[in-house]
Amino acid sequence: MVDCRKVKKIYRVVGIKGGGAFANFSSEVPKLAQQFLTRLDEVENHSGTEIALFEPKRDANHLEGHYYVGLIVNETLKEIPVGMDYIETAQAYVTTRWKIINIDNLHNHLLKWADDQGYKRDLESHIVETYHPMEKGEEEVEIYLPIHI
Repeated sequence: MVDCRKVKKIYRVVGIKGGGAFANFSSEVPKLAQQFLTRLDEVENHSGTEIALFEPKRDANHLEGHYYVGLIVNETLKEIPVGMDYIETAQAYVTTRWKIINIDNLHNHLLKWADDQGYKRDLESHIVETYHPMEKGEEEVEIYLPIHI
């Protein structure tokens, strides 16, 4: 199966904030990402890597949350485009990467792996996904679930 591991990462992100029902994230997030991509040329120093940060769903009663869609930038920005946010996170994560069409299975696999390793999820920090276009129009997603160390 896919490889899972623990990492420490710092992300510098410029993006647009969205929000709504967790149940709708799978359709809303790509829509907002498309809107964001029309403004790419306003973002200085970006790496070209698309990213999304998600508020974790804490329990069954937690029905609405927020997220950001944007790009990884190479350094702290001095000027942030109108209507966008700059987010910087330094965090320990468990991570895995695979084809985006398997994203639900991938999340479940990573959660189970983290649990088996005894890692405790950090539900106060954003879940991170980065998106990587592959050949033949396919795309891979790298998922980072925040953990306590």
